[in-house]
Amino acid sequence: MSMAELSITGHLAELRRRLIICACAWLLAFVLCYSFAEQLFQFIARPVRAALPQGSSLVFINATEPFFTYLKIAAFAGLLLALPVIFWQLWQFVAPGLYGNEKRIALPFVLASCVCFAVGTWFGFLYVFPLMFSFLVRYGTGSGDIQAMLSMGAYLSLSSKMLLAFGLVFELPIVIFFLARMGIVDHHWLSRHRKYAVLVAFVVGAILTPPDIISQLSLAVPFMLLYEVGIVVARLFGKSSRRENI
Repeated sequence: MSMAELSITGHLAELRRRLIICACAWLLAFVLCYSFAEQLFQFIARPVRAALPQGSSLVFINATEPFFTYLKIAAFAGLLLALPVIFWQLWQFVAPGLYGNEKRIALPFVLASCVCFAVGTWFGFLYVFPLMFSFLVRYGTGSGDIQAMLSMGAYLSLSSKMLLAFGLVFELPIVIFFLARMGIVDHHWLSRHRKYAVLVAFVVGAILTPPDIISQLSLAVPFMLLYEVGIVVARLFGKSSRRENI
C-alpha cells in the first residue's frame, strides 16, 4: 500500500473517530434533554401559543404524535447542547493541516461558532417567530369562519427547521473567516460579488422559510448584513498574499 493510500486510510479512520465522538455527545445530550422534553416543547411553543386566537390551542392528530414530537424536541435540543463538542471535534480534524499560529485560534473558533449559532437561534425565536406566526395565524383565520388548530408535530418541524436556518446563517462570518485565511476569497472578491450574495440571501430565505414576505425578509436581511460583516472579517484576517481574481 502506498504512502498516499496510507494517508487517506488514516484520515478516514480519524474522521470516523471524530464522528463517533460527536454521535456519542449528541446521544448523551439527547438522553438528558428527553427528561425535560415536555417542558422544552412548552417553551418553544410560546410564540405560536401567543399568536393563536383565544380558545385555540395546539393539537395532535394521531395517537403517536406527542411521543414522536417529544423525541424530536429532545434530539433537536440535544444537538444544540452538543454543539461545543461537535465544533471542537471538527476543529481537531482540520487542525493538523494548519500552521502553528492558526492552531492557536482553536478555542476562539469553538466559542465564536457556538455564540454565532446561539445568537442566530435566539434572534429567530425571540423576534422572528412572534411576527411570523402572528401574521400566518391572522391570515389563515381572516375570514372569520376558520378556526386555528395547529398540529404540535407540524409546528415543531417548522420551528426547528427555522431555528437551524437562523443558526447556520449566523455562522456566515465564521465561514468567510476560514475561506479568507485559506486564501480562497478576499474582501475584494467578496465586495465584487455582493450582488450574487443578495440573490443567494433571498433564494435561501425562500427555500427555508414559509412563503410569506416577513419570514423571507427576516432571514435574507441578516444574511446580507452578516455578509457585510464577513467582508470586514476578510479584510482584517485574510491572507496577506491575496489574489485579486479567483
